[in-house]
Amino acid sequence: MEQERKICVGKIVGPHGLRGLIRLRSFTEDPEAIARYPVVDAAGLSRRVTLKTPMAEEFIVEIEGVNNREQAEALRGQQLFVSRDKLPELKQREYYLADLVGLRVEDAAGKAVGSVHAVHDFGAGILLDIKLTDGRTAMLPFRDAFVPTVALSDGYVVITPPEDWLTVPGSKQERSA
Repeated sequence: MEQERKICVGKIVGPHGLRGLIRLRSFTEDPEAIARYPVVDAAGLSRRVTLKTPMAEEFIVEIEGVNNREQAEALRGQQLFVSRDKLPELKQREYYLADLVGLRVEDAAGKAVGSVHAVHDFGAGILLDIKLTDGRTAMLPFRDAFVPTVALSDGYVVITPPEDWLTVPGSKQERSA
């Protein structure tokens, strides 16, 4: 039986105050939607989230069973997940970023480049972490200019990286150019 797929929809940033309130960053398209889903933590424990106060990029939330700062602090860094089947149906040409992991990566000519190892968002935009066919890894911004094709049903993405994408700054290869 295939293991149930879960999508990360938020992350607990840390405690807020002394009574168990928590700062939560939502990754859902509508940030408030995180409170409408049946979320679980990485261990599979159900977590009922009640939104209290919106902040710039976070919410102050109450999580059922968390009653003091120590309990809230213990949850710092935990991700919250939703079962894939509880999320809305996607429109054509839409996908969840988690669906990109494992896809084959090809160049515009159809030559294998590697596979998507992970997807990261460090705050300045989404990056594909690509495991190259030679064993190295490289990051590429997930933008139409660099990733013009996402073919989920066929299991691949096409990339058109900048010419110097794999050049290491300060390397002999860069100095000879």
